[in-house]
Amino acid sequence: MASEISVKSSTRSSFMAQVLLRILAMAFTLAAISVMVTSTQYILIFGIKFVATYSDSSAMRFLFGANITACIFSFISLIFVCVVSRSESDLKKYFYLFLHDMVIMLLLISGCAAASAVGYVSKYGEEKANWAPICGIVSKFCNRVMISLVLSYLGFFSYLALTIMAAKKFM
Repeated sequence: MASEISVKSSTRSSFMAQVLLRILAMAFTLAAISVMVTSTQYILIFGIKFVATYSDSSAMRFLFGANITACIFSFISLIFVCVVSRSESDLKKYFYLFLHDMVIMLLLISGCAAASAVGYVSKYGEEKANWAPICGIVSKFCNRVMISLVLSYLGFFSYLALTIMAAKKFM
């Protein structure tokens, strides 16, 4: 009887952790999307108007797309977790959930890595390639992209935790 209560309690806390982490991942990626979209900055240099926007960089567009994908699939997987929790525990369903979480986690970290590399060059430049840093000129843009990147990394860490939790079910 005590072990049965312990199993139910463990299952309930695992379900709550799954739901919480998926909601957090959705919130972090949605916030990252909204900050990235509003990161545009206009500057005037010698009377010429320049625009700094995330869509100018393929790495930033990739991060934007990764965040959109993660946000949508977080919502879908949240529904799936709620449906699966009501039915009998099937290891096959958890395996698919593990694969889903791992793919989204890898998508997010690849987007974060690409954007981090471009962000580093934007902030510090690359002397050997004669690339000058631009963050001194478009600081509002760079700061907003940095905030979006941090939120994306938080989404990644949410999915890392979900992946570890899903993998633990197979032990």
